[in-house]
Amino acid sequence: MDLRTLRDLSAIADPIDRAQALSRAMTEQQGLTEEAARMRRGAIAEAREAGHTLEEIAKALGVSPGRISQMRKGPTAKAPEPPAKKGTRVIVQRALPTDPATRGSVSLFLVEAERQGITPDRRMLYIGPEPASEHVAACLRVEPGDEIIARRKMMTANDVPVRIATSYFRADLFASTRIAEPEFVKPSLQAAIVALGYAFGHAEETLTSRPATRFEAETLELEPGEWVVQVLRASYSTEGTPVHILETICASTRHIFTIGQVGGMDEF
Repeated sequence: MDLRTLRDLSAIADPIDRAQALSRAMTEQQGLTEEAARMRRGAIAEAREAGHTLEEIAKALGVSPGRISQMRKGPTAKAPEPPAKKGTRVIVQRALPTDPATRGSVSLFLVEAERQGITPDRRMLYIGPEPASEHVAACLRVEPGDEIIARRKMMTANDVPVRIATSYFRADLFASTRIAEPEFVKPSLQAAIVALGYAFGHAEETLTSRPATRFEAETLELEPGEWVVQVLRASYSTEGTPVHILETICASTRHIFTIGQVGGMDEF
């Protein structure tokens, strides 16, 4: 997405249409970022084969040698599952707000799916730096386009892709921690955040339904015209520091969202 594209989008007269078009462009940019990261890994590998040291490459890119090592590793995913048969029907429940005990488990998705009698699985799509989209930047309190750390994975239920979940972290706080390293964080991402000295303060969850981007449609194997539901959870420490932003993209026809009331506040 270049400045010319942004100018064209900003010229859309209807403000709602303009906002929707910009949202779609921002999410599609995410897919381009992943492809650019893959191509960058190839360029780094080629430079290493040509005899350049990690220190030389790091200096040229303006990053540390450790970051170059991260870039070279790229996404850490196991081999993709074979595509599900057309017509396969699966429904997964997603509770809002999330039960604290479930949120603190090894994996929210694995626990919720197993309780529903569904066979869940997950695989990493990408771990590494990427520019912050506008809505994620607002939650992390950084500028749009600033480099942040992303951990993106796909969830399947009975071998059917149902969600893309991406955790976002501020690079200035987490780039040098194991949260920025490849593979799943053990025993859990939550435990790793707590081990870094952050105590949970509060979270805000926003649910939005919208058309799927090309990247989302291809990854989730959606039918033409199928929408997605975006659940954005912004978590802050007791000091108000934006610690963890989780964006979950759900295939809308494969989910039921159960909305709970705040304790003691039920009314007719």
